[in-house]
Amino acid sequence: QVQLAESGGGLVQPGGSLRLSCAASGSIFRVKSMGWYRQAPGKEREWVASFSSSGTTIYRDSVKGRFAMLADNTKNILYLQMNSLKPEDTAVYYCNSLPASYSWGQGTQVTVSL
Repeated sequence: QVQLAESGGGLVQPGGSLRLSCAASGSIFRVKSMGWYRQAPGKEREWVASFSSSGTTIYRDSVKGRFAMLADNTKNILYLQMNSLKPEDTAVYYCNSLPASYSWGQGTQVTVSL
């Protein structure tokens, strides 16, 4: 059974940057099958980024040009580099497969505020 652990969140001012990490342990795990989600207060969880079947990275429109998802296949770690952060990026960020089939981890809180 795969267990997911997200880290790297924190409090950052608008325009700042953070890099999130997602590590997995357990059964055979393909980092290229994974993606990032987020859940803002009072809202449903939403997809943020993932890999397409051709291996390219796709993003939701609101983060295009600001976020970059990277995968370290040797370490089985997924990263989300977030630049030019905005208050509307405030959320708990999670990783999971597409579609989400693993148990959700605890997520990592990202707060963008002055």
